[in-house]
Amino acid sequence: MKRFLILQLRPETDAADDEFAAILDKCGLTQDRAHRVRLDCQVLPSALDVTDYAGVIVGGGPGCVSDAPELKSKLDTRIEAQIMALMPQITERDHPFMGCCYGLGILAHHLGGDVSKARYGEPVGPSDCSLTSEATDDPLTIGLPDQFQAFVGHKEAVQALPPGCVHLIASAPCPIQMIRYGDNVYATQFHPEADARDFERRIHVYRNHGYFPPEQADELINTCHAAQVTVPGKILRRFAERYG
Repeated sequence: MKRFLILQLRPETDAADDEFAAILDKCGLTQDRAHRVRLDCQVLPSALDVTDYAGVIVGGGPGCVSDAPELKSKLDTRIEAQIMALMPQITERDHPFMGCCYGLGILAHHLGGDVSKARYGEPVGPSDCSLTSEATDDPLTIGLPDQFQAFVGHKEAVQALPPGCVHLIASAPCPIQMIRYGDNVYATQFHPEADARDFERRIHVYRNHGYFPPEQADELINTCHAAQVTVPGKILRRFAERYG
């Protein structure tokens, strides 16, 4: 039985560990079913073949694919270069892929889509999302509620549907919340791995990273715990079950 390759882009150890645990939990995976790689401190083999894995899951991170090269740190540049180098394999082979938040920017940028900070950035917290008509027969979204909440928090966003993609989930503040390319390549703007407890810990880690005024941290945490966020995790579980 093949493992899932889980690529993490967060250089903050606490946040990376929490994210990895959340991905395993929502996917219903044990640690032996996952090959975890933290791209901030590990290097992917140049000969890596994605088909050796059941699927690839890419987590979020504080970097922005749309930042000008001169504004990116050496670490962000190295992290981004490694994941971008895998994308041709993934899209050309239509290999199972789930990009979460930053992973959507990576996929859209690779496909020639417009990723920027021009519009659609969302503050940290719950967002009201809705299924599109295309989602009614997609294996990961079929039968889900037409409306649901998901946790978001991002400075950049996909400005328009990238070429060749199917639009699955939208929201009023950020239209492109989930897409599919081919039959098996997915990405979400929201965080499918995160519940309120996960976001509480993440708010503490990133309180000084410019996502929100630090003094609003406690208020944001209360808002997250008051939200009803259950559907996004089902999407991640379906991905793992379908391809595992």
